[in-house]
Amino acid sequence: MTTPSRFDGRTALVTGAASGIGKATALRLAADGAAVGCLDMAESVHETAAEILAAGGQAVATTVDVSDPDSVRAAVDLVEGDFGPTRILANVAGVLRFGVFHESSVEDFDLQVAVNLKGPFLMARAVIPSMLANGGGAITTVASSAGVFGQAYMPGYAASKGGVAMLSRAIAWEYQKLGIRSNAVAPGGVETNMTSAVTFPDGIDFELIKKTAAPGYKMMQATEPAALIAFLSSDEAAAISGTVIPIDFGITA
Repeated sequence: MTTPSRFDGRTALVTGAASGIGKATALRLAADGAAVGCLDMAESVHETAAEILAAGGQAVATTVDVSDPDSVRAAVDLVEGDFGPTRILANVAGVLRFGVFHESSVEDFDLQVAVNLKGPFLMARAVIPSMLANGGGAITTVASSAGVFGQAYMPGYAASKGGVAMLSRAIAWEYQKLGIRSNAVAPGGVETNMTSAVTFPDGIDFELIKKTAAPGYKMMQATEPAALIAFLSSDEAAAISGTVIPIDFGITA
């Protein structure tokens, strides 16, 4: 636990909270005092909430399809019914599919855009009214280094994460006078279930993938982007909005 009073009295929603960066973010925000709504498609999201409760924090979990407006609305209503208006939103849920561009399926492309880009749009749209009515808030969305520079073999992922950066900036600019901040974080390689499950197409040129990882293919832990998300969600970052912050061992330098 770092600063227990950092988010006291604030409700936070975290998507993708069953594992990886999402789980690490939910645990970090709860450790810093937030009441956390843990959202994910996986039933194991309830384990994240249970871990928070066991540590003395406040949490509730529910399954959600972030690409479905009705599912998003139901999840937000459930969490806000328990803990009150949302003040912090962390859009972490994401999917990644590798494929040679001209062989990539339309279904994979649509799925990545639906979860990675439409999901943050729907989540932000659902919580902004509460933020406007209750003193503002902070929205942080996980982009990717693959959405900052050109990346081979992940067209849907790169396109959707690039969109996340501009969505975050659009929100920041529109609500700058209304107390809502919006930022994106752009991690490089992170050790998560998603990255460990990646399968590469046959015959690809691995030289074209190298720039996604630090020298020696160094990968960060999920707690590292989670700590950055917590900072951006806090009053310490009151002057930071409309940014896309790399966290990638310098690969985008």
